[in-house]
Amino acid sequence: MAHILIPVDGSDNALRAVDYAIAHRAAFEPLRITLLNVQIPIVSGTVRLFIDRASIDNYYAEEGETALKPARERVEQAGVSFIQEVNVGHVAESIAKYAAQHQCDHIIIGSRGMGSTSNWLLGSITTKVLHLADVPVTVVK
Repeated sequence: MAHILIPVDGSDNALRAVDYAIAHRAAFEPLRITLLNVQIPIVSGTVRLFIDRASIDNYYAEEGETALKPARERVEQAGVSFIQEVNVGHVAESIAKYAAQHQCDHIIIGSRGMGSTSNWLLGSITTKVLHLADVPVTVVK
């Protein structure tokens, strides 16, 4: 069974990566997809003085669910087996680490996400994933 990791941030490009995986699923059959959303950690110690850990974790879960919902609906409608995860950390590093730890066979990622920083040709997260990942990466425009 091919295990495909699709990082999802709620952007149109992330949804195009999901659509690509669904459209090309015959090449990966049998297929299992992991939809992964990575939340950027709240690093300010000041925030943690006023907001408890459970509230911060709930925030990450809610934001992750919001980003994952459209992708999850597309995969469910296509009848493809999947799981979804919300992680917290540096985005590109977390994607590559997840792929290695969970023995993903392939990463399918959008060329740009919702981040405010980007490189000229590809988004900075996508570029970093290309450099860090130990498995094939397909970039979808």
